[in-house]
Amino acid sequence: MHGIADFWAFCAAIVVFLALPGPGTFALLGATSKGGFRAGAAATFGLILGDQILLWLAVAGVAAVLAAHPAWFEAIRWAGASYLGWIGWKLLRARAGETASPVEITPGRYLRQALLITVLNPKAIVFYMAFFPLFIDPARHQGLPTYAAMALTIALITAVWCLTLCAFAERIAARVRAHARVGLALQRLAGLCMIGFGLRLLRS
Repeated sequence: MHGIADFWAFCAAIVVFLALPGPGTFALLGATSKGGFRAGAAATFGLILGDQILLWLAVAGVAAVLAAHPAWFEAIRWAGASYLGWIGWKLLRARAGETASPVEITPGRYLRQALLITVLNPKAIVFYMAFFPLFIDPARHQGLPTYAAMALTIALITAVWCLTLCAFAERIAARVRAHARVGLALQRLAGLCMIGFGLRLLRS
């Protein structure tokens, strides 16, 4: 299909990667718990937009440029780790009954937060550079149309997955808010995860 080898295996691989919890997942759940499905949908769009930016940068060979200039790669890694750490610290400092989110509860702000979390992870560019060749059929590769078909597939699957996750999170958010201690514990757990992701980004 458009030069993609084993299209359904490609789709299955995307689902597997989406199922692995990461900083984007926690940003999505945090947005939904604070601003409802609309905020979660905005965060979803931010994640998709960030993924598309990194995806096309990978196609353009930015990974090779980063490899040739380690200082640039390190600067982006530190920026991403610092941003995740800041979000985690704000969540850890939250008190019961407070709004622990480090941004205001508006869809546009959640979109920008999710976008920043995604694009400030340079490892994603390297991932796409390694991932794409696994599913490209050299005999039927069409160049740009093949990459466009892969990018569109990733965006659609991400949208379905994340919006479903948002709908589920919205349903349990009211119950969590009714139990302040449980909600506070989950917020702090999310904060620890954010800081952990930042540290992992620096150590890798």
